[in-house]
Amino acid sequence: MARFCMLLAPSSNRVYAGVAPQLAAAELAATWPVAEHVEPTVIAGVDYLTFDADEGALPTIARQSACFALFAREGELLRPVSLPDVYTLDDDLVTIPKYQGKTNEQFTQLLLNVTLAAVAREADGPRQVLDPLAGRGTTLSTALRLGHDAYGIELDDKAFEQMASFYKTYFRRKRLKHSADVTPVRRAGKSIGRRFDLTLDGQHATVFTGDTRASAELFGRKRFDAIVTDAPYGVAHGATSGGSKDRSPAKLLADAIPVWASQLKHGGALGIAWNTLGQSREDLTRVCERAGLVVEPWEFTHRVDSSIRRDVLVARKP
Repeated sequence: MARFCMLLAPSSNRVYAGVAPQLAAAELAATWPVAEHVEPTVIAGVDYLTFDADEGALPTIARQSACFALFAREGELLRPVSLPDVYTLDDDLVTIPKYQGKTNEQFTQLLLNVTLAAVAREADGPRQVLDPLAGRGTTLSTALRLGHDAYGIELDDKAFEQMASFYKTYFRRKRLKHSADVTPVRRAGKSIGRRFDLTLDGQHATVFTGDTRASAELFGRKRFDAIVTDAPYGVAHGATSGGSKDRSPAKLLADAIPVWASQLKHGGALGIAWNTLGQSREDLTRVCERAGLVVEPWEFTHRVDSSIRRDVLVARKP
């Protein structure tokens, strides 16, 4: 094994930057559990994550949400280590969109990474990733960058339109061969919403408008390797439940998690980020266990602001 020092990526979010070393250590422990002596370290006033691992870990290290650069530590010297290119698309696919309420891009990648790490089935092609609360597509874009197929559901028509418009513009300007279309969805002769389909070289994305609790109806027999979502925090916008606004997402998650669990392949995993000030880990664990899922022991608790303390729960479908 070699001793590595991972230089942590700078974050524009001051609060997130403050907890990035601890979150990076927890992410590496979940995604590459054979790494040893994992600990945040400050060298010459700069934050690193130091750990022992073999060279087989390099692709996993390259995908770490906070990885900016990697060095091998040799005594008092740091030797740069070349990391493999694990991304199929440029990072501006994720970073260009700027809007109020957007989840920190580093955290989105952490959420996706730890959920995929829990998947206990061999890949038979690109991983099939669903975000059933897709918003404007940060999770979908992150999944596409990592070479996966991305699927989503979004209730807000405006968010759906902005996401579709961005993808059409982005891939046209990048001059990447693709197709991107919005089409109506009809059932029993009635219009029930719209769908957006994006096809790239070997990759695909589909997003429906609609209620996440109707996810199984919209996708039919389609099953997913991973379901990854950042649940409403119940602070700025509230959570839509039963046609009304509920400041806590607990009712929405209680209704939706059994639906999402039914859409997972056996060996697939569900990853949820949520506000622990609105619902305890114990309560959310019970909801997942009642849906037949096995909850991983990982915790990623950190403060976002005075009214949001965020954590991640990952659960597998046996």
